[in-house]
Amino acid sequence: MGVQSEARKIRKVVLSTVIGGTFEWFDSMAYAYFSSIIAPQFFSTTDRRESLLLAFAALAVGFLMRPIGGIMMGLYADRVGRVKALSMIMVAMSGGSLLLGLTPGASTLGLVAPLLLVVARLVHGFAVGGQFALSSVTIYEVAPAGKKMFYGSFNMLSISIATMLSAGSSYFLSTHLSHGALEAWGWRVPFLVGALVGPIGFYIRHHIGESNEFLQMRAHQAVRLPLGNRARDFVHENGDALLCAVGVMIAGTSLSYVWKVYLPNFAQAQLHLSLSSSLQGIIVMSMVSCVVSPLFGKLADRVGAYRLFFFFIGGWLTCVFPLFWFLLAEPTTRRLMMVQAVGELFLALQGAAHPGMLVQIFTVQGRSVGVAIAYNTAVTLFGGLAPFYISLISQFTDARYIPPSYLFCTGLVAVLLVLATRTGRRVLQEDRMARRSGAIPVSNSPGPASVECASESTGLRS
Repeated sequence: MGVQSEARKIRKVVLSTVIGGTFEWFDSMAYAYFSSIIAPQFFSTTDRRESLLLAFAALAVGFLMRPIGGIMMGLYADRVGRVKALSMIMVAMSGGSLLLGLTPGASTLGLVAPLLLVVARLVHGFAVGGQFALSSVTIYEVAPAGKKMFYGSFNMLSISIATMLSAGSSYFLSTHLSHGALEAWGWRVPFLVGALVGPIGFYIRHHIGESNEFLQMRAHQAVRLPLGNRARDFVHENGDALLCAVGVMIAGTSLSYVWKVYLPNFAQAQLHLSLSSSLQGIIVMSMVSCVVSPLFGKLADRVGAYRLFFFFIGGWLTCVFPLFWFLLAEPTTRRLMMVQAVGELFLALQGAAHPGMLVQIFTVQGRSVGVAIAYNTAVTLFGGLAPFYISLISQFTDARYIPPSYLFCTGLVAVLLVLATRTGRRVLQEDRMARRSGAIPVSNSPGPASVECASESTGLRS
């Protein structure tokens, strides 16, 4: 394949996955921002806090489906193709968004309404469970050597764009519609718009080809082994890398969901700030993230993504409590936006390299499943359930200091888990050695039995 056609393929893969990822994450964020409005619509209780807790529980149920969706779609992608699986995911996502946008409330359907809400969240969770992993693997495999983290950062860019668009549309609706209109139909608009991801899935399926690495891997006999044998081989070859990958994701995903999902509701309930105030801060910090994510991706290629990871964690552990103290001392819209912006900078600093960091440490034949399991396990246990954890604990104690305490603890767990694995210590050492020698860090396999040149030339572990 010529240089121009290869570059065109890379651009097409990046553009299509960013657009598809934007639509998919758009709905997740919209549900989070409108949770306080969705809650009484579907969960009719006399206690506002209880209905909000149930709405967060429905959000959490969707996250519980993510590991299942990630594993199933990862296995499908490793056997049939990354592109086909990714297009199927987008079509499923479209159906879940449409169901949520069209389902009447409990006043019309009774108990059927919350059941349909949960079904929509389950479909959404299943689809998103495979989306991040497959788009990360797809971009990584077509990206040129030495630019893996940079191109992978565009997958994170889609999340920032989705956050900006969902917060922007939520802000527009909340400020231009009456509260009655917002409750009656306004909150449904983002989900109906999100259903447009379906046609994008069909486009990806018919206009983007598989990577050379995948085609070489599919020709290998190991891909056709029985599922039990493949599972045993995966644990043997990628088990340690899986634990490392979970550790990589813990700090970033906990920060993301506390900052973008819980904090807006916290600002309303505890600090008595308006929803529009929280949304303004989210819009600003998402715009900042859109600009800095590719820059931090380039930086990760130059200095080593795992070195940046520990720099991010150290800085974040130092700042998280002072940030909350600063906000609680004088709860204003301006201070809220400043706190949100600082948190987003920390998230973008290390999160930009997340896709490349995860894909890098797995073998080619285990990438889709490995990234899916690691990503969804971390997001489910430490990210998606975080608003529910914090809301539940806040029922019994002072809610003001639960969020920073949670974020501090997850940061420590992330550091300890990465350092506890052979993979984490190895890639960190490789980053340091590459930096001293001026070479580009190119580690791509989780064990000593394989090297980068083998994985790049054959697409398989030697």
